[in-house]
Amino acid sequence: MEEAYCVKCKAKREVKEPKEVEMKGKGGTKRRALTGTCPECGTKMFKILGSK
Repeated sequence: MEEAYCVKCKAKREVKEPKEVEMKGKGGTKRRALTGTCPECGTKMFKILGSK
């Protein structure tokens, strides 16, 4: 399970329903990221991943 930082809880938690997405980066490149929700408060969580 992936972990990400929840801004509302101010703690690292496991991501509920993780989903990998692509976002725009500098110079028109694509960056990988992980999105999901916090299991405690339901806030959206976001984590930028490294390159493949």
